[in-house]
Amino acid sequence: MRPRTIILPLLLAALATAAYGQSKTFDTGKWIDIHNALLKQLSASYVDSLPLSRIELKGIDAMLGDLDPYTEYVPEEEQEDFQMMINKSYGGVGAIIYKPEKDGNVIINEPYFNAPVTKAGIVAGDEILEIDGTSVKGLDSKECSDRMKGKPGTTVKFKVKKVRSGEVVDVGVIRERIHLPDVEYAGMLEDGTTGYMLQSGFTEGVSDAVRSGFLKLRDQGMKKFILDLRSNGGGIMQEAIKIVSLFVPKGSVVVSSKGNSENEMVYKTMGDPIDTAMPIVVLVDSGSASSSEIVAGAMQDLDRATILGRRTFGKGLVQSIRPLPYNGQLKVTTAKYYTPSGRCVQVMDYSHRNEDGSVGAIPDSLTKEFKTLHGRTVRDGGGITPDDTLKTKRYSRLTYSLVMNGVVEQYALEYVRGHESIPAVEDFHFSDADYKAFVDFAEGKEFDYRSSAQALFDQMKKELSEDGLAGSMKPQLDALESAIKMDKRSFLELKKDEIVPFIEEEIAVRYYYQEAGIKVRLRYDDQLREALTKPLISF
Repeated sequence: MRPRTIILPLLLAALATAAYGQSKTFDTGKWIDIHNALLKQLSASYVDSLPLSRIELKGIDAMLGDLDPYTEYVPEEEQEDFQMMINKSYGGVGAIIYKPEKDGNVIINEPYFNAPVTKAGIVAGDEILEIDGTSVKGLDSKECSDRMKGKPGTTVKFKVKKVRSGEVVDVGVIRERIHLPDVEYAGMLEDGTTGYMLQSGFTEGVSDAVRSGFLKLRDQGMKKFILDLRSNGGGIMQEAIKIVSLFVPKGSVVVSSKGNSENEMVYKTMGDPIDTAMPIVVLVDSGSASSSEIVAGAMQDLDRATILGRRTFGKGLVQSIRPLPYNGQLKVTTAKYYTPSGRCVQVMDYSHRNEDGSVGAIPDSLTKEFKTLHGRTVRDGGGITPDDTLKTKRYSRLTYSLVMNGVVEQYALEYVRGHESIPAVEDFHFSDADYKAFVDFAEGKEFDYRSSAQALFDQMKKELSEDGLAGSMKPQLDALESAIKMDKRSFLELKKDEIVPFIEEEIAVRYYYQEAGIKVRLRYDDQLREALTKPLISF
């Protein structure tokens, strides 16, 4: 081939690239000029005072919202909440508060284990009347929470009404750096050979917590390990890589990423593993996203773990934090990530999802096949598909309504007021008499207690009425409504077995803190029990 036949295509490619780059730069400059000119004209000419901050924030949100769900602007005043979301840490007293009425008191709903409030003798159900000499009446819940937060080492003074004695006392609480752990629980299951770990996030340092928790369980005789990533929305990618590094050989590919620069970044395990042989199960569901999918995808592709549950969320996008003027930040999607076999778990169309956030079934014709380390077939096309599925427990509309409207939570506080202590969490069970007291309590609360059938019937009746058909069908409608309608008390009694676990969990955390609630939850975890019966992948 003659030299000119090679040079000409190269020149054309170079010119096209240069033209594209110039066009991109020109478009950016053009819109910056238009935006600035628009603001100047509005400031000079608009009939009323210009709500500049409000319209600019709305404009930015609308602009970024048209890109993907994860690219967002964080102004300076939202930095603390943003850091809480990223790091799960803040300066404060360590408690979840409840303020049912603006003119009422602040109720300590859930104190954290070994938190400043706990050290100061404040317990669940205690009421805060004043914060640093200022009455809480007239303040909303967020205003009270903001006053409780502050620099670690500083003191906040409360006037407290004790839950059982009714005595009003002054209590000083020294604020600390509160960190909500990502590894919420690690313990041996009843069979005595299976270790279980619940991980809820991927903030900085979680890999160290997974390491230490695993080693402790192994020392206790663990022969099989279950890592529960259900409803874990992800976090820092490097922490996911470090967690995989604990269980696979050094130098293994965990994940790769590719952005608009076309440069592919490949991330491998750097350290020596702590265990490459123990059988591992990773539990996932439609709420498992991002870094959870990196862990599940890598462990599946490397044939190191059996993935059980439901298909994961399908968030294969990498976000980076970029500084902006006036202490703002841009969380921007910069790349897509790929599992070791080459799969991108990003769902094909993240704008259309089911109500639970999951994506619908994607036909195999729209997906590609990939091979795991030992030749098993896996597919892309949206999330990580588990090696075996687990049944999803369905709850009645009544149970959702009780929880979402805070009825169970309110009853737990009522229970605390009347009971100074409860048995150890392993021995604590809600009796028939206890449940009758709950039904009496709930019956007096306002919430939507209709069954799903009743709600659908009411909607159908409304549609028939709008179409002018309800009158002619009245006898049939009345008969159907009579058959499906159930009073509040009867429905509460019917769903006792479904509701009791939620009550036991809410009560347990108020005496023995958050870990106790997880122990109660495990008692009723049908998916976990099913997982224990599933055969594991081995090579």
